[in-house]
Amino acid sequence: MKTVVLDARANESAAVAAASEVLSRNGIVALPTETVYGLAGNAFEPESVSKIFEAKNRPSFDPLIVHIGSLDLLLRLIADPECIGSVEAQLIERFWPGPLTLLFPRSALIPDLVTAGLDEVAIRMPRHPLFLAVLKAFGNPLAAPSANRFGRVSPTQAAHVLEELGGRIPLILDGGNTELGVESTIVRVIEIELKSYGRGQ
Repeated sequence: MKTVVLDARANESAAVAAASEVLSRNGIVALPTETVYGLAGNAFEPESVSKIFEAKNRPSFDPLIVHIGSLDLLLRLIADPECIGSVEAQLIERFWPGPLTLLFPRSALIPDLVTAGLDEVAIRMPRHPLFLAVLKAFGNPLAAPSANRFGRVSPTQAAHVLEELGGRIPLILDGGNTELGVESTIVRVIEIELKSYGRGQ
C-alpha cells in the first residue's frame, strides 16, 4: 500500500475532502489532534475499526477513544441522555473541546470492537481545527487511537506517523506539530451516596 501525505496547511479543503473520501470507504486516516496524531476510522463500522487495530498491531482487548465534533453525536453514542449527570455536564462545559476523555455507558450503535466488549465507551471532543473539520465533513464519530504501532511513542508530527505506519495506511494529513504532545486525560465519574448518621446517645 502506498501512503499519501497531504499538507493540510497548504490546502485544508482538499485535505479534508480526501480524508472524508477515504473514511467513506471504511478506510483509515492519520491526522493531528491537539494532543498527538490519531489514526481515525468510522466508529460505527467494524470494518473500519478493524483496520485501525491491524495497522497498529494493537490487541483487540484494548478499547479505543471515540472523537466527536458536536454534542448531537454524543447523544447517539451513549445509552441514555440521563447518563450525562451534573458532574459530566460541568466537565463538558469546562473542558470540551479539549484533551479530556469521558467514559459513558455506550449505545447499541457502538461496535463491540471499539470498546473491547465493555459496556462503556470513551468519548472526547478534540479542539484541533483540522480534526474538527474532518469530523464535520464526514458526519460520523471517529475512533482514533494514536497513529503509531502498539507500544511505541505517540507521534507529534506527520513524519513520525509516516515512519511508523508508512505502507500500512492510505493517507496522512500533515497539520504540523501537535500542541501538547501527550494523550488526553481519561475520567470516569462515579457517584457516591453519602449517608448522614446521627450522634449516638
